[in-house]
Amino acid sequence: MSNPDELLVAISAAVESERSNQMALTVVVGGAVITGRLAPEAVWRERVAEVLKASDRLGPFSDVFARGPRRGGTGHGEPPTHLHFHLARILQGSLGIPETGGMYRVAIKDVSAWTVGDLSYSDH
Repeated sequence: MSNPDELLVAISAAVESERSNQMALTVVVGGAVITGRLAPEAVWRERVAEVLKASDRLGPFSDVFARGPRRGGTGHGEPPTHLHFHLARILQGSLGIPETGGMYRVAIKDVSAWTVGDLSYSDH
């Protein structure tokens, strides 16, 4: 979307203000379907930093997330610009990649479609 959806921006702002990760959302970005829970940017950055720090090869990058600038409009009266997904999956056919969920950051302006709730597939 060249003009970010105001309702999606408002949902993201509510997640940021509540510091909650209970909002489930599914978005379409560049043809990919991403489904999962939204998290506040600070919580998302903290979790990514923890995962990177535990890695021998990627540990040095943890500081970028732990100390990096906070974008997304939190704390400065600016509207959020990104969605921060926790426990998210990219849906492809009947698979969710990764199965355990990942951490994704999506620019709100790039979302072409969305729905409240997360999608999952079942063979049953």
